[in-house]
Amino acid sequence: MSPSIYSFTQRLLGGEKSRKVFVAEYVRPRTGDRILDIGCGPGDILEYLPDVDYVGFDANPRYIDRAVGRFQDRGKFQCQRVSEETLEGLPPFNIVLACAILHHLDNEEANHLFAIVKSSLRAGGRLITLDCCYMPGQSLLSKFFIGLDRGQNIRSAMEYRALAERHFSNVSVHVRTDMLWIPYTHIIMDVHE
Repeated sequence: MSPSIYSFTQRLLGGEKSRKVFVAEYVRPRTGDRILDIGCGPGDILEYLPDVDYVGFDANPRYIDRAVGRFQDRGKFQCQRVSEETLEGLPPFNIVLACAILHHLDNEEANHLFAIVKSSLRAGGRLITLDCCYMPGQSLLSKFFIGLDRGQNIRSAMEYRALAERHFSNVSVHVRTDMLWIPYTHIIMDVHE
């Protein structure tokens, strides 16, 4: 999907509102924090962050080009997947973001990502994730919209929690149905040691 279509679709569905809520209630960044954004897309979240040391990774060169053009030196953008090698030599991060990532990864890939994140966090650092999820009693319309997602590993909230708990001792789970203008269910995890 082109960066322009992605950003337009996000605005149409309420993405601006959801990013504001996500940053204010869950990320809670402070000026000077080092933030790693895994799968940053066109970097739209940077608009809602204070003056931070931001590093965004995405494998789509068009998204990275858009992010660089829009935010220039407000962040560092890398066109590659996050790995032990790509993070080698970088100072540890206060906050790692993984928005709309886990539901694209199978369990083995997700476990590998959690291990990479754990090694990249400084003491007291946090991982914040946001993904779509299935829940008991969820509306049929919400299930329908979630079913349209390209991710092949959409899980229940309990399954996402279980993955995180294999790597981190403190996992707070928040399920939200009010982040978009359409019926949709999100899980947000705040994960730390």
